[in-house]
Amino acid sequence: MDPQTLIAALAAGLVLCVGFLFMGESNGAENSKRVKQISGKRTVSDGIMSKLKVEDSGARRKQIEESLGKIEERQKTKKRKRKSLQARLIQADSAMKPQTFIIISAVLGLIVGAVPFALGVNPLVCLGAGFGIGVGLPRFILNFKINSRQKKFTSHFADAMDIVVRGVRTGLPLGDCLKIIAHESPEPLGTEFRRVVEGESLGIPIEVCLEQMYERMPISEVNFFSTVLAIQKSTGGNLGESLANLSSVLRGRKLLREKIKALSAEAKMSAIIIGALPIVVMILVTIMSPDYMYELYFTPTGHRNMMIGAVMMVMGTLMMRKMINFKI
Repeated sequence: MDPQTLIAALAAGLVLCVGFLFMGESNGAENSKRVKQISGKRTVSDGIMSKLKVEDSGARRKQIEESLGKIEERQKTKKRKRKSLQARLIQADSAMKPQTFIIISAVLGLIVGAVPFALGVNPLVCLGAGFGIGVGLPRFILNFKINSRQKKFTSHFADAMDIVVRGVRTGLPLGDCLKIIAHESPEPLGTEFRRVVEGESLGIPIEVCLEQMYERMPISEVNFFSTVLAIQKSTGGNLGESLANLSSVLRGRKLLREKIKALSAEAKMSAIIIGALPIVVMILVTIMSPDYMYELYFTPTGHRNMMIGAVMMVMGTLMMRKMINFKI
């Protein structure tokens, strides 16, 4: 091969190599540009998804706040309604009508006031005794029944929440869990949940059934349960976890309530002794020495002193009750 042909071949090879190098650089630039575009697209999509997540969490928070606001308004209305006499008779699970209760109170007050008046006791004393017994005793019995019923309900309510939690986690619907509570739980818990199940089977929404339960049993535990179900229905979420947390809260409240009861037992006993001591002493002195108490029972000064003493005793008893009565 002559030298000119060899030089031409080397020059052509050099041109081809330089051309391949430039083509590779342009492809690499294009590839890097494409990578940047793709990464840019991913960054934009990630930003959109994060924004959607923030918007979703904000919308969920707003929805929860709206649900809690509506529930708060309903609770204020319920608090005003549950203080009426008819509401308290419902809370005591009594079929008595308010008119019947008022008539019984009036008749009892008349009997208690008329008997001492027939025996010659001062009319003011008879009027005070009749009013106190007629108004106070029936309401005391009614409040005792309500408190006793609420204590029995509260003592087993956390166990009922555990039944719902286990049932929901194993795949049972909420209605079946409520049926188990209605048939297996002691009274009055079983009765209240039975009414909820019966109402739901008739087509009444579960929220309305729980509101009716709260009217019959106005305690915080029922309010917590209905609030959890209302929020879960409107916003979604893990019902089993929510009710498990509610169960632990209810057990903590029960433990704290028992601790307070143990710590305040001494103060309650002291209040009972202090409140009962003057009445017991007056009865014993009347039995042992009637002449000594004559001035107190049959003179205007004695009547006035008895009324002043009774008012002071009532005020002192209410003050001691307020000091040792803890509600959680």
